[in-house]
Amino acid sequence: MTPTTLEKLGSAAARRPAPSAPVRPVTARPPVVSDVRVRQADIILFTTQLSVMLDSGVVLSDAMEAVSEQMHPGVFRDVLQDVAARIKNGESFSSALSIYPKVFNTMFVSMVRASEATGKMGHMLDVLSGYQNADADTRKQVKGAMIYPLIMLLMAVAATGSLMFFVLPRFSKIYESRGAALPFLTRMLVNCSNLLADPEFLAAAVTLAILGFWGLSTWKKTIPGQKTLDWIKIRTPIFGPMFIDAVMTRSMRILATMVNTGVNLLDALEVMRMSCDNYYFKTLWKHADAKIRDGCQFSDAILMAPYSSLIAPGIIQMLRAGEKSGKLGFACDRVSVYLEKQLQNSIRTTTALIEPLMITLMGLIIGTIAIALLLPVFRISSVMSQ
Repeated sequence: MTPTTLEKLGSAAARRPAPSAPVRPVTARPPVVSDVRVRQADIILFTTQLSVMLDSGVVLSDAMEAVSEQMHPGVFRDVLQDVAARIKNGESFSSALSIYPKVFNTMFVSMVRASEATGKMGHMLDVLSGYQNADADTRKQVKGAMIYPLIMLLMAVAATGSLMFFVLPRFSKIYESRGAALPFLTRMLVNCSNLLADPEFLAAAVTLAILGFWGLSTWKKTIPGQKTLDWIKIRTPIFGPMFIDAVMTRSMRILATMVNTGVNLLDALEVMRMSCDNYYFKTLWKHADAKIRDGCQFSDAILMAPYSSLIAPGIIQMLRAGEKSGKLGFACDRVSVYLEKQLQNSIRTTTALIEPLMITLMGLIIGTIAIALLLPVFRISSVMSQ
């Protein structure tokens, strides 16, 4: 709104209602879908474009409309158009974004709310875009390290299935026609092959697999299930250090991004706890938050929290130094850079260790089947002579 006239208080003109042109409100539509989810790449693109436009002097509502028009038709475009309409209706940017928690997480909304107070939304969105890109790269690296063993396992299953379904039955027919008994190892594999070829057994196995998957998914949502699965993640000899480094890298990056942009430490800790997907780290941050509210410093609160052994002592020392110098945000940023490099080393180490292990596993599986195939061949001459 722009004031058209200014009158001194107490004057006759000020007591009369000032004429104003009728304003047509922009009707905000109801939320598109309450639990809608969109791709991370679309959110990163939106954040980057909006940051550039705001730094160029474009008004927020106009920038939102321009960015939404550039998006491909779909749910995310409808979300952005609804947010733009709500801004024109007078809502704040942060409150309009909070309607879609599955699209814009708590960290996104908190940083936007802080930028509304400081008046540096363009810079805040630029920092947020950098965080999102770094977080997406970290997730890709961890997923890439997990894809390799999965591919090797699928290849082992495919090789085993082809040998058991196409090769072993041919040998069994030869021995059945000659009345010879198969070796024990070969006989076991043939029985397994016959079971897998039985439709009733396959139907029962598929049903049990579906029920097992459903039961595991349900159990995973319970607290005992979360504790057990997360304990396996962080205690597995090869993958454990990589998972710990990934969680710590993300947590410190969130903390550094929010503290450096004006968000207070308690709000940043709350966002960091909600963004953490590991039960033990989530419990650690929760108790650290409670200790800080009781008057403790951040580094001391971490030491007094349960599962503090998951955090290396050197990291706690760096955080303590940042607190003493009044540069906690800078210290968190340096810690996140250090942890990111450590995560890359963990990924390389994990990949280097997985390769020989998977090759050994495939060799044992296929080698066992090959021996089962060769044992009858060693006796083929005596069988054929009979």
